[in-house]
Amino acid sequence: MKALITGGLGFIGSTLARRLVAEEYSVILVDSLIPQYGGNLFNINGLERKLIVNISDIRDPFSIRHLLKDVHVVFNLAGQTSHVDSMTDPFTDLDINAKAQLSLLEAVRDVCPDAVVVYASTRQIYGRPNSLPVSESHQIRPVDVNGVNKVAGEQYHLLYHDVYGLRTVCLRLTNTYGPRMRIKDARQTFLGIWIHQLLSGKPISVFGDGQQLRDFNFVDDVVDALILASQSESCYGKAINLGGAEVVSLAELATRLCSIGIPNAAWQLVPFPPERKAIDIGHYYSDYQLAKHLLQWEPVTNLNQGLRITLDYFKNFHSHYI
Repeated sequence: MKALITGGLGFIGSTLARRLVAEEYSVILVDSLIPQYGGNLFNINGLERKLIVNISDIRDPFSIRHLLKDVHVVFNLAGQTSHVDSMTDPFTDLDINAKAQLSLLEAVRDVCPDAVVVYASTRQIYGRPNSLPVSESHQIRPVDVNGVNKVAGEQYHLLYHDVYGLRTVCLRLTNTYGPRMRIKDARQTFLGIWIHQLLSGKPISVFGDGQQLRDFNFVDDVVDALILASQSESCYGKAINLGGAEVVSLAELATRLCSIGIPNAAWQLVPFPPERKAIDIGHYYSDYQLAKHLLQWEPVTNLNQGLRITLDYFKNFHSHYI
């Protein structure tokens, strides 16, 4: 099997690449390595001779067409993930999360129409939940530009299934964490910057009252879902939630993280920055029953175990991620 991973040098993409190489896939990674977007060559440390890396931008339709030749599965993970950046630079977010997705699908339709395309969507498209847990039938009402463009990217994938017969599936990811995630800032996940604060000897900054509820998926569990989605005909043409088995408040999460092997670790409540308060979604956790039904998937990594694995990784390799 030949697999192409867009955003392949990023957090989830590189973790997926390691799994696919171990399962004897032929793997091509596509990544722009633009500093704001999370690609990091250290993420494939020790794997360099076992796969192909192409440094190019998903917005370039010509390089993508060349790389798609004879590909059996496309794991489409490239994207602009920062909600705040999408509000300050909405047209770049539009180019990456909507226009480039359409360009990729056109290339797949032309070059490898029999390939499976697994698209990494996001729970952010739901906006502020009307009810919990959030199922796929919940209204779609994003609170930021990033969410709007991710809706568009997702809908393009579903449309190309319905109209052209492409074998596409969209997974709506919740908060994903683990080794190799971006930690230098909060562009990818707030858990990343929390770990950076801890390892830098600073208290974790928790916005608001810390009572916001969230669910989390360890990256290995997300990789399981991505691979299962690529192999499950019953899910083609569908959008499917992933979700965590445990729901915790941000204050509880910060407390747990501080208790794992960092002397004198602490956290503090800080006021919401205005630009973040305006787009905060409040409480959120997913109903992932459809994933259980169609993919026979559910998360298996305990939250405390996943946090410990993540923190241990960054204790060893912190300097490669700051």
